[in-house]
Amino acid sequence: MHTTKETQVPAEWLLGQTWQASRVRLAHKGGMRVILAMLPIIDAVTIGLSFALAYYLRFANPWWPYYAVYSSAFYLQLMVGLIPAWLIFFALYGLYAPRNLLGGTEEYARVVNACTIGIVAVLCYSFFVRGLEQDISRGWLLVAWALSLPIVGGGRFLFRRFIYYMRTKGFFTTRTLIVGINDEGRLIARQWSTSPAAGVNVVGFVDDQTTPGTEIEGVTVLGNCDALKFLVKRFRVDELVVVPTAVGRETLLEIYRTLGTNNGVQVRLSPGLYELFTTGVQVQEVGFVPLVSLNKLRITGVDAVLKTVLDYGLTILALILLAPVFLIIALLVKLDSPGPVIYRRRVVGTGGREFDAFKFRTMRVDADAYLEKHPELAEEFRRTGKIKNDPRITRLGRFLRTTSLDELPQLFNVLLGQMSLVGPRMISPPELDKFGKWRHNLLTVKPGLTGLWQVSGRSDLSYEDRVRLDMHYIRNYTIWLDIRLLFNTVGVVLRKRGAY
Repeated sequence: MHTTKETQVPAEWLLGQTWQASRVRLAHKGGMRVILAMLPIIDAVTIGLSFALAYYLRFANPWWPYYAVYSSAFYLQLMVGLIPAWLIFFALYGLYAPRNLLGGTEEYARVVNACTIGIVAVLCYSFFVRGLEQDISRGWLLVAWALSLPIVGGGRFLFRRFIYYMRTKGFFTTRTLIVGINDEGRLIARQWSTSPAAGVNVVGFVDDQTTPGTEIEGVTVLGNCDALKFLVKRFRVDELVVVPTAVGRETLLEIYRTLGTNNGVQVRLSPGLYELFTTGVQVQEVGFVPLVSLNKLRITGVDAVLKTVLDYGLTILALILLAPVFLIIALLVKLDSPGPVIYRRRVVGTGGREFDAFKFRTMRVDADAYLEKHPELAEEFRRTGKIKNDPRITRLGRFLRTTSLDELPQLFNVLLGQMSLVGPRMISPPELDKFGKWRHNLLTVKPGLTGLWQVSGRSDLSYEDRVRLDMHYIRNYTIWLDIRLLFNTVGVVLRKRGAY
């Protein structure tokens, strides 16, 4: 078997990967360049649609409160002139800058700002040209602005979904080398492999301490840092992600000296403490020294507002509709066994603050004492956090658990701001130690009534799998993930899968 001098990787494999790189690059048709060419066209269509609908609602709508004299030719010329002007505003607001696209809600906030400035500019124009030609209807401007926000934002949202879908098929991805192999490097590779919509195609690892040809997390080690320049060219790499905790200071400086000014490849640094930095960071320069601070909450800004609206909107509606169910269950619990109707479980919320999570009581009142008398059950509970065929559960309690009706009172915890409808599992203070290095991440998000663990097996999962799913939810949170998990939870509850 022949090997190349630069990489020490089998030549046959290397040739196959080089051919694959060329084929994929051709299939992508320019990747981000294609996206940047398509976006102005989509924006122009949606801006024009907003203007046209505003024209119809203002001048052709019999329900408008007052009549206005207008010239269709004037408004047609106005719309044709405004569309390129708005595209310029979009460009000035960074809406065609790759760093602001295809991730998070910042793109939509920029759309709002750009559309608003566009309308303000039209108002200024109408003020200066008043009396020279037909006045621009203030009603039309108001409706055009109101329509442009959802229509332009919606166009970009649909385009983003299309790009995400194409990325799962291998298009519009960034060919990336990860430099440095340690726990952080492995976690980064694993995260990208489970998030195809991120558009990162990890073509290989580069590391001085690992034998070339070794496979780690399904990714092959291509060579050492001395071969980086060759590897970037050979595999047509778009981006290097350097793990500073896995490479020496001198190696890191040499990488930047060699490739940092190469316009053909982007060099990025991973944060160094992946377990902490996945909650989000803020970078601030103090005396020209960049300092990084961790977010105390994982979900912030527009994401937090949307999640709050979803939580309170659905919770209030559910409490109103389910009020009779609450009364019936409370009565049945009281009749089934002696003890209180509501069980209060002490759990941990955001920032490590403890609170009582409410549930309909499903166990005997002497459940803790019973566990002390049966060490084998206590050991199972310590290991898994659950006991299969738990003898402490009451007759009604077993039904409430399999149908998840016992958790309905936690809607009040959501109303109190202690929980969310969707989130990680709620855990007791002693369980925090089982999260190890991920403990900080868990405390940045409210626990949820349901979550990724609920739709992936519930109590049938091992504790390690539950931790892994909770971390995946925290790292990959979007409001659309919440909505999807809420829909999926209904089917899981009806099937009674993993409930005991």
